[in-house]
Amino acid sequence: MNLLSVSVKRGRRAFAQGRSERGEGKLKAVIYAAIIVLVIYAGVKLVPPYISDYQLSDKMQEQARYAVVNRYTEEQIRDNIFKVVQDLDIPAKREDIKVLASNAVVKISLSYTVPVDLLFYHQDLNFSPSSENKALF
Repeated sequence: MNLLSVSVKRGRRAFAQGRSERGEGKLKAVIYAAIIVLVIYAGVKLVPPYISDYQLSDKMQEQARYAVVNRYTEEQIRDNIFKVVQDLDIPAKREDIKVLASNAVVKISLSYTVPVDLLFYHQDLNFSPSSENKALF
């Protein structure tokens, strides 16, 4: 009987130790899952402004090329760029778009700031896309 009670006590102790180790594993899993969710959330908030900036830069280069060839005025160029800015939901004003257009060169530049609010941190992303194109002759 004494041997049986010792065996039962050892079994209970082993069972209790296994249970506490499994609890630690669950805690680690919860912590890792929370970190992964926070990284994904930050990525969802931070990546779109960079994509919009890239698309705006691409459109600005395209407009500079077409403006030299088609002899667009500064106002036509500014209007075209502002339409793109509105389509991309970029927080910039029409008067922030700087355009210099002549027969030989077209320069377009814009500076703007995108506020990004994360759960625990506020970040202002500053962008300054610009483009320049010269005539071939």
